[in-house]
Amino acid sequence: MAGVKLSARLALPVSLIVALGVWHWAEHILAPANTVTVLTAKRPVGNNSDLYPRWLGARELFLFGRDPYSPEITREIQKGFYGRVLDPKNPADPVAQESFVYPIYVVFLMAPTVNLPFATVMWIFRWLLLLAIAGSVPLWMKSVGVRPSWRLLLAGMLLAVSSFPAVEEYFQQNLAALALLFLAAAAAAAVHGQLVLSGFLLALSTAKPDTTGLVILWILLWAAAKRQERVRLIWSFAGSLAVLVAAGEMISPHWVGGFLGEVRRYPAYGTDPSILRVLLPRWLAILASVALLGTLVGVCWKWRRLPAASEEFGWALAWSAALTLAVIPKLAAYNQLLLIPSLLMLVRCSNVPEFLPRALSKAAFACQGWQWLAATGLSVASFAVTMPRLHATASLPLATLLALPLLTLLAVIAHSATDLFAKKRGPRDESGVPCEM
Repeated sequence: MAGVKLSARLALPVSLIVALGVWHWAEHILAPANTVTVLTAKRPVGNNSDLYPRWLGARELFLFGRDPYSPEITREIQKGFYGRVLDPKNPADPVAQESFVYPIYVVFLMAPTVNLPFATVMWIFRWLLLLAIAGSVPLWMKSVGVRPSWRLLLAGMLLAVSSFPAVEEYFQQNLAALALLFLAAAAAAAVHGQLVLSGFLLALSTAKPDTTGLVILWILLWAAAKRQERVRLIWSFAGSLAVLVAAGEMISPHWVGGFLGEVRRYPAYGTDPSILRVLLPRWLAILASVALLGTLVGVCWKWRRLPAASEEFGWALAWSAALTLAVIPKLAAYNQLLLIPSLLMLVRCSNVPEFLPRALSKAAFACQGWQWLAATGLSVASFAVTMPRLHATASLPLATLLALPLLTLLAVIAHSATDLFAKKRGPRDESGVPCEM
């Protein structure tokens, strides 16, 4: 017991050291090294902000009534993001067009900023996104039944904002962190019995449907399984989404067609392979994706009637989140913020006796730990080693970036299979009482 208390007391100062190390690495080693790489490759350089297409689209729509999905707006977005319009005949130019590929109602989020200089908007959102990441941690803890001490909670929040996904959010200002904050709040509200609020927050999280979609579907399936008790969540979600769509139609008629057109064009220039496609031949990656999605449907169907405070509800969140990152055609690190509920479930059940779940969990945490340790080590080394030498190893902390989602998914599968096939770990907590940390 004394060792546990000592570990809890050390968690906060250790996480603070890690945070300082990671952000020093990001600001003084990684960012300059990436700048050198881009300039050497003669790639066009602009503001490089994922927020810019959303902000410009909102500004042009609200102030001048222009269609944010139009080719003209896409060209103006490119001028800001890349510094010039892309030349399709230039093989050195990036393939990503940086168009307005979001549901139109994201402009309501940007509305208060349309009269501000974009440099100011970037600064505001950098800190807003970090606050969103920190705020999502206690919400995910509530969602999966983890109740830590205040020291461990603050340490977890510090480590979350010191992860590479948080670093990428800070520099690129993608809206993933806000969408995932809404998703975490929706799950926590469902666990707390606030079903109308949960449905409203789920609707807001559809601003990034590719990232939040599987988790949304799980929560809707859970709500539909006991309609008399949970129907308020479904009606709240449907009504809120209908209001968002209708409000978008009022300010930009026929926006759905423009959005779907951009979505259809997006795979031709803006997507990466999925993690499974990177690691496996194409046919095997497709087969694995179908098998995993089918298994997800099966386990969610089995658990759909259980209380939101049950362990199985947490495992379904973990499954949906980890599988999303394995199958979506997007390798951007900011999406890995969706791993938080999966990793928390692995922490919650870290004392299982079975070898495979424990080994896979340790491998997943080793991948994340490597990122923190390597970044902190490079920061310390920067006081004794010249920057040109450090630039050659600037990406060393990212060596486990693609392995982390896959190992997390495998660990979640192994842990939940232990329950699914009745390999008991002791008395079951059917009441859903959260575990302590």
